[in-house]
Amino acid sequence: MSKSLFWQLEKLGRTRLSKSYQFRQFLSSEIATAFGLPNIPDDPDLAIYAGERLCELILEPLTDRFGPLIIRSGFRSARINAVGAAEGLMCASNKKNYSYHIWDHRDADGHIGAAACILIPAFNAAETDLETWQDLALWIDANLPYHRLTFFKRDNAFNIGWHENPRREIFSRNPEPHWFYPEKH
Repeated sequence: MSKSLFWQLEKLGRTRLSKSYQFRQFLSSEIATAFGLPNIPDDPDLAIYAGERLCELILEPLTDRFGPLIIRSGFRSARINAVGAAEGLMCASNKKNYSYHIWDHRDADGHIGAAACILIPAFNAAETDLETWQDLALWIDANLPYHRLTFFKRDNAFNIGWHENPRREIFSRNPEPHWFYPEKH
């Protein structure tokens, strides 16, 4: 790694996305570490813009309601995501992740978006009034302008995203893959 790349990442990492989040919290990547690749956006300005929307409109309200969040995975460069998809490391293709985990590329329709895989420690410790992932999905559906939710078996982790043109889809891999359709009131 070069000094200039270090300083570029250091500056990007200090970029404040909202009152509680800096870009640094979304740069960590086990894939990047394991394969020795930098996780840096091709278009930092677009990544920052999308990340600000994710943090301000989705993650801050979750933090206000449930307390601190753990970011499992956030921003992925197209290069990191491509390696993850090719190696079978729980990453969908780049095409599917543009405007989702790949914040710095627009999707096929030209829209901007961003996503993160998170855990809510208070939920996992049964310190909320919500008992199941379905209860959490219903709360999010009623209160946040999310794009897509995907719930996983391990650690009650879930992907949540913001998007300019949200689909408001809920999918679960807990216990088996299936769509979840909240009743609209």
